[in-house]
Amino acid sequence: MITFSDVSKTYRTRGLTNRVFSRLDFSILPRESLAICGANGAGKSTLLRLIAGIEHPTSGTITRTMRTSWPIGLANCFQMTMSGTDNARFIARIYGKDEKDVLAYVDDFAQLGIFMNQPVMNYSSGMASRLAFGVSLAVDFDCYIVDEVTAVGDARFRRRCEEELLSRRDRAALIMTSHDPGVLERYCTRGAVLYGGVLTFFNTAAEANEVHHALQMRHPALAAAG
Repeated sequence: MITFSDVSKTYRTRGLTNRVFSRLDFSILPRESLAICGANGAGKSTLLRLIAGIEHPTSGTITRTMRTSWPIGLANCFQMTMSGTDNARFIARIYGKDEKDVLAYVDDFAQLGIFMNQPVMNYSSGMASRLAFGVSLAVDFDCYIVDEVTAVGDARFRRRCEEELLSRRDRAALIMTSHDPGVLERYCTRGAVLYGGVLTFFNTAAEANEVHHALQMRHPALAAAG
């Protein structure tokens, strides 16, 4: 389980204070599939980083009893001067996985060929996302976090992504953001809308998508951004 208790997140820079969330209280259960809807700038990626433990709340507590992935597709989870191969080996060691098994899976999944032995800093954004996706799925997590990555790559890669995510969903929690309502409804059973620093939950992803769309239509600037 992942539990947020009275969690707030604020960024402060010179002359600017940006409060992204205010006093969030919710739990994510094992094997729950949750769609998070929100316009660009609403804080979806920040929320996912908090769930993953990459960032810490300004106040409140986050408790995890599930082993949680980093947001799949997040390229800056890698050491950029190291090769894709060396990054995969390093992550395998962290999580106690056999390096050969992880490398074989990532090589087959990401299809990066000779680029696996090149520094990640030389990758395109799509290649880095494919590497991140492959390494994430090579490790058995209790909760997978997916941030706008299912559109990466060609038709073969997208089909493989869908198959793997649906397989993981049957035995692990899945938290996903996407601007494609169909994607969210295909993968997720429950939904939530992030708006004005508040996360509101709904019984289905379809209902969350409808509310999110209505909010965008009510505020044209958000519709343009989203």
